[in-house]
Amino acid sequence: QVQLVESGGGLVQAGGSLRLSCTASGIRFNMGTVGWYRQAPGSERKLVAQITRKEITDYGDSVKGRFTVSRDDVKNAFYLQMNSLKFEDTAVYFCNFWAGFGTYWGQGTQVTVSS
Repeated sequence: QVQLVESGGGLVQAGGSLRLSCTASGIRFNMGTVGWYRQAPGSERKLVAQITRKEITDYGDSVKGRFTVSRDDVKNAFYLQMNSLKFEDTAVYFCNFWAGFGTYWGQGTQVTVSS
């Protein structure tokens, strides 16, 4: 049984930092692609950042230079370091894993940036 669990969301002032974590059972993150997505009210879910099995990274244009994605294969954990946060970053953030055998989502964690 595959389960992804997210943590680290919260309320942060603009300009501050936050670190999101995702851990998994039933899979190893280095078996596929892991990514962070976010969804603001009334908006579609969009890719924030991802890292492939081969450690190739990709970032959304709005977060380049501010956010960093990483994977820890020893801890089987996936992280999103968010710096210089803006009010526009406010959204529910989701952890996602995809491989040939399936795709899986975490429950989501709320990030709220106050202006």
